[in-house]
Amino acid sequence: MNTGNARPRPTAPPLAELRRRTSEKWRTYPDDVLPLFVAEMDYPLAPVVAEAMIEQIRTDDLGYAGSAGAAGEAFAGFAHRRWGWTVAPDDVHPTTDVSVVLVEALRVAIEPGDPVIITPPVYPPFFDIVPEAGGRTVEVPLVDLGSSWRLDLGGIRDAFVAGARAIILCHPHNPLGLPHPRTDLEALASLAAAHGAVVISDEIHAPLVHPGVEFVPFLAVNDTAREVGIAAHSASKAFNLAGAKCAFTVVGSNPMRALVDRQPEEVAFRTSILGRAGAAAAFGDGDEWLDEVLATIGESFDLLETLVAQRLPSVTMRRPHASYLAWLDFRATGLGDDPADPILEQGRVALHRGPAFGEQGKGFARLNVACSPEVLTEAIDRIAAVVDVAR
Repeated sequence: MNTGNARPRPTAPPLAELRRRTSEKWRTYPDDVLPLFVAEMDYPLAPVVAEAMIEQIRTDDLGYAGSAGAAGEAFAGFAHRRWGWTVAPDDVHPTTDVSVVLVEALRVAIEPGDPVIITPPVYPPFFDIVPEAGGRTVEVPLVDLGSSWRLDLGGIRDAFVAGARAIILCHPHNPLGLPHPRTDLEALASLAAAHGAVVISDEIHAPLVHPGVEFVPFLAVNDTAREVGIAAHSASKAFNLAGAKCAFTVVGSNPMRALVDRQPEEVAFRTSILGRAGAAAAFGDGDEWLDEVLATIGESFDLLETLVAQRLPSVTMRRPHASYLAWLDFRATGLGDDPADPILEQGRVALHRGPAFGEQGKGFARLNVACSPEVLTEAIDRIAAVVDVAR
């Protein structure tokens, strides 16, 4: 990094300024609620991304996107720089968002009624994506090892034997911030190949893997993974572009290319050209900004660990290795199966409800740390007051 040209580290604006935003995060609840529920950062956009989107407007270039264009090359470069993964730009196919990548990949990978594996506790829309694509959801929960979690490879094998034709892999796993290790990915690829199944890997949080932590893209694992795998990528979480509506279906083998080729052309044509411009700038020139954001997120987790230890000793958390989301265990607090409910009603802090992530989320809540230290401190103080009353 050229420190002489480095920009100041991104910091969250004051609450009064944030409340002028019109996104779901800032319009769902009244102004007395601190919104730490949805996966949206409070930091300003990367200047290079904002300028690219503004330039798209300056040049009156707001037609249909159609293809990945320069964003495909930008993503390929980013994947090689950050993860050592070689991607052919022609294998990067645009669409609106990662949920659409998953749905449309499933539509061409399974037959109506086929079982599809998900691994709770997991991103809540997964429970809806499978039936939307015509499949039947099969839950194979992660194994809790006490200090971390792992895929239940035995349970996944049994589900494949029983007829599951696909698995949606959350990698890094949301809400746990868990990048799956290479050995598990290799084993999963082998299981899928042995049973004629497809692995659809949601890697939206991959750019937010924390410094010093290895992330192995599923399609970078080996030839077997490429033969059975489709990956979903986007700049939306790492660069705060969810509303810009651009994501990528990425493949790396002829069988998966053939599957994607069966998708309607509208899957690509619905992509926002503004979002594509933002993604191209983010993946092409946003590394320095992203590194600074990751440093800020690391400081937020340092603060959260200190605050939880001091103010919420009955709450436990395992520090994630990716993203800006904390999975908090409130089971010892007496706040019940859905602690986010009393925390919202009594403490005026909005967290993501744990039970939405599956049965394994009962007693948990997810908290977003991509905010200012002042907001995070105030939120924990309010939550602690609610817990103190419950005790």
